Amino acid sequence: MMSGTGPFRRFVSRPGSRVRLYCFPHAGGAASAFRDLAHALPETVEVTAVQYPGRQDRHGEPAPESVAELAEEIVAVMDAPFDRPTAFFGHSMGALVAFEAARRLRPRFPSPLHALFVSACEAPAERTPRGLSFGEDDVRSFLREIGGEGARAMERDEELWRIAYPAFAADLRLVETYRFAAGAPLTCPLIAVGGHEDASVSPADLARWQDYAIGGAEVQVLDGGHFYLDDSLPRLVTLLSDRLLPTERPPAGALVAGDEPSPAERP
Repeated sequence: MMSGTGPFRRFVSRPGSRVRLYCFPHAGGAASAFRDLAHALPETVEVTAVQYPGRQDRHGEPAPESVAELAEEIVAVMDAPFDRPTAFFGHSMGALVAFEAARRLRPRFPSPLHALFVSACEAPAERTPRGLSFGEDDVRSFLREIGGEGARAMERDEELWRIAYPAFAADLRLVETYRFAAGAPLTCPLIAVGGHEDASVSPADLARWQDYAIGGAEVQVLDGGHFYLDDSLPRLVTLLSDRLLPTERPPAGALVAGDEPSPAERP
């Protein structure tokens, strides 16, 4: 059962958990994308999924004008400083939203995040517009390209497509118009995760995230495509569990960001 108000939803309450994980969904996605993950993670981790405006129980609410506006809305209602170690996990578009939310926390609270997980997403300054028109044909084509169970379900169910299309189009507009603004790098560890078969985001693309954090960065590639979460949930659960426990450290040989000024710091 999903519960919560504002932008936050929980599928299983774990008030005694050691770590809280906020999960940010992909374009067109909803908090329910993280239902299985919330139940699969150990009792030490409580998942709070973010519900964007315009879908499920927030249907009818106006879409934000930018990724920055969406991130600011989310951060404004977070309980921070946090009462326990807290991490963000963002998938695809959600990685951009989680990254921008983390940037907005940083000036207000010293090192507020235990970790930032960015999933199936190119690094912010590397992104280029795809030239999408946001019409139905363009959006359908994009969804077929990235795949995933959600895209397949909408291919089968025209009524579901009619309900979901406005949210997809609005979110893709946010992604298409996103422009990275240079600033100080994050001080929390950053873990970039992707799928071996993801044609849209390669391991080299994931490695470029190391320029955005000075708290250490690593890349993890799992089996599957853009929605590797469908294929590699147990491995993702293991990865998250290992990194989220406060006493854990990144494994030897992880890709660690250097001390030199990064592109993220340059104007």
